[in-house]
Amino acid sequence: MTDDDELTTVLSGVGGRLRALRLERGGTLSQLSETTGISVSTLSRLESGLRKPTLELLLPLARAYRVPLDELVGAPDTGDPRIRPRPFTRHGQVFVPLTRNLGGLQAYKQIMPVGQGCGNEQATHEGYEWLYVLSGRLRLLLGEHELILTTGEAAEFDTRIPHGFSNAGDQPVEYLSIFGPQGERMHVRARGGRSATGSRSD
Repeated sequence: MTDDDELTTVLSGVGGRLRALRLERGGTLSQLSETTGISVSTLSRLESGLRKPTLELLLPLARAYRVPLDELVGAPDTGDPRIRPRPFTRHGQVFVPLTRNLGGLQAYKQIMPVGQGCGNEQATHEGYEWLYVLSGRLRLLLGEHELILTTGEAAEFDTRIPHGFSNAGDQPVEYLSIFGPQGERMHVRARGGRSATGSRSD
């Protein structure tokens, strides 16, 4: 494959990555337009592959999504497998990305301060989630069930079950979470539910 062919292959995949990233973050084209100053029509054409991505367009998008530019465009692997996470804050929690793939499974270390969480509200979305508590006490509401997960405990569940998290202790709770496809999409408030599975890793 020539350098020109490799460049064409990389650029042809940018639109799909941009769309997948926006949907995973639960945003709209209008919201992204307000954040970046790029028109909705241009963003739409970028995502559909009808507009060639340029640095002038990609740099503000990388800043908006808080991801490295080479990750945004899917630059060829340099052979260095190390992840260089860029923490960000959402819903009062600190998220530390542990994966750099924009599609498929997404892994994070999450830090929830004392007093933070959903309260008694629950939400649903497409996908699947696995979590493991590193330290602290994590309250998990899952349908009609209430669980307190402590250090070394893990849980996994279908995210179509109404669920919510909050800090149940007097110190920040730190936990690892892995989201299945669409696991980061915007939550929708819901009622009802089923049980989860939980386990302790000794």
